[in-house]
Amino acid sequence: MQSFNTKGDYNPWQARYSFIRQASSFSSLSSSSSSNGGKKVYDYIVVGGGTAGCPLAATLSQRYNVLLLERGGVPFANRNVSFLSNFHLTLADTSDTSASQYFVSNDGVYNARARVLGGGTSINAGFYTRASASYVKRVGWDAKLVNESYPWVERQIVNQPMFEPWQRAVHDGLLEVGVSPDNGFTYDHLYGTKVGGTIFDKHGRRHTAAELLASANPKNIDVLVHAKAQKIVFDTSGKKPRAVGVVFNDENGVRHKAFISTRNGSEILVTCGAIGSPQLLLLSGIGPRSDLEKLNVSVVHENKFVGKDMSDNPMNAIYVPFNKPVTQSLIETVGITKKGVYIEASSGYGQSRDSISCHHGITSAEIGQLSRIPPKKRTHEAIESYKRNKKDIPYEAFHGGFILSKIANPKSKGELKLINTNADDNPSVTFNYFNHVDDLKACVSGIRIVEKLVRSKSFLNFTQCDNKTVDKLLNMSVTANVNLIPRHTNDTQSLEQFCRDTVITIWHYHGGCHVGQVVNANYEVMGVHRLRVIDGSTFDKSPGTNPQATVMMMGRYMGVKILRERSRKSRRIANMN
Repeated sequence: MQSFNTKGDYNPWQARYSFIRQASSFSSLSSSSSSNGGKKVYDYIVVGGGTAGCPLAATLSQRYNVLLLERGGVPFANRNVSFLSNFHLTLADTSDTSASQYFVSNDGVYNARARVLGGGTSINAGFYTRASASYVKRVGWDAKLVNESYPWVERQIVNQPMFEPWQRAVHDGLLEVGVSPDNGFTYDHLYGTKVGGTIFDKHGRRHTAAELLASANPKNIDVLVHAKAQKIVFDTSGKKPRAVGVVFNDENGVRHKAFISTRNGSEILVTCGAIGSPQLLLLSGIGPRSDLEKLNVSVVHENKFVGKDMSDNPMNAIYVPFNKPVTQSLIETVGITKKGVYIEASSGYGQSRDSISCHHGITSAEIGQLSRIPPKKRTHEAIESYKRNKKDIPYEAFHGGFILSKIANPKSKGELKLINTNADDNPSVTFNYFNHVDDLKACVSGIRIVEKLVRSKSFLNFTQCDNKTVDKLLNMSVTANVNLIPRHTNDTQSLEQFCRDTVITIWHYHGGCHVGQVVNANYEVMGVHRLRVIDGSTFDKSPGTNPQATVMMMGRYMGVKILRERSRKSRRIANMN
């Protein structure tokens, strides 16, 4: 793992990752053995250096030449990415150079997509937990290879959390209200209450999927940062279009083309995430014909399912203030209920007397979805206005933490569409939160669990308050428009409205390139040759309580699987000769 000096900065990362370069250094000319008539070609081009892309590229490089394209920069020297204490600052940074690209869904919910090597692992809350055995079986993965691929990730970047007092209170409170049994510390997905892993170490330093590139063969891999993929290039002279290369812009806006070899087995692998992958397919001419033609995008292959059936796991966050400061913690404890919801918690978002009026991103109290403002009016101006008013909120209200209730498997579906042909712009995304009645029922169940949780003995001991004091603090926060706590009532209609009004994201959106609709069981894009999508856009359900472990595993899993498949084909051809 990367080391820090006494000033808290990374030691120069270039020595360990000498194959990571600026996109402007790319040359399409080469005299190497992997060239074709003087043109440099690769066995694999991986588009998207994120949660799946890094382990996938590292694995494939063990035997083949790989080019990895990442639209953002490196995480190693970025203090906001590297330190747990700065978690909220990256999300609050809406500049063009931020590791987090801000977007608002058409539902009016603030969201973020990663724009940095390591992808979502560079900007998330770090929680690491595997998918259930039933999930692995349902999607048809090889269980033996899955159980080899998870530890490959875990050995390199995963740790056991510190388990701070707030997390212990949540853990004990969940058991007290019946979310049992106590499964202790485990990566496994089990009903009950557990403590999972984390990609933050004991010093609060983040270790991202980018560090999995340390397992790459440095002689066989080129990683280009600030390489913004524009589209995939196809040869359409055959019966089926065949992917041959990728067009990308460098940090100076100069356009380049990278190509794969004509050798059998060479492929382009898209790992741009649930927003980026369907967006890139659409920009490349794969999608609904009518939508593409409206934007004058040449249709390479018509597929009406690209960008469809998008899902986001809706979350509602309850803010619980305490009468003393709490240690900052991100997600460590989870209650896996049988009511279709997961209960998690975090605490201490760096609020101080100096920073209380600062904007700390979509996870902090001043965002809270501003439920008194209609979704389409939740603008930056509204946030700034609320931030100014926040100075009047008692400082003690920010000594506390969040309890998060997440819908496990939402049935509400949405879609993604292009707004324009600029690959740097966010597409139009709609998730249709709570359109399905079962999602609303699950949310109400989750809020009722949370209401019991904040009144549990474990919580009262931790806060040193009685029930009346807790009620007073909760109602004060609602009145102050912190809006992360429901009004305590048994009125189901009121709770349903609370769910709708305070819905936020936990960044677990998925879909848009579903298996059986856009890709086949081997994640090959249907209707074209030499193109796969390998990331969360292929999921119909988000795996586990938090998907990052499974997405990293998937990158390793598919890398090994592709290597094995190619090796078998080579042996078969050799035997035929």
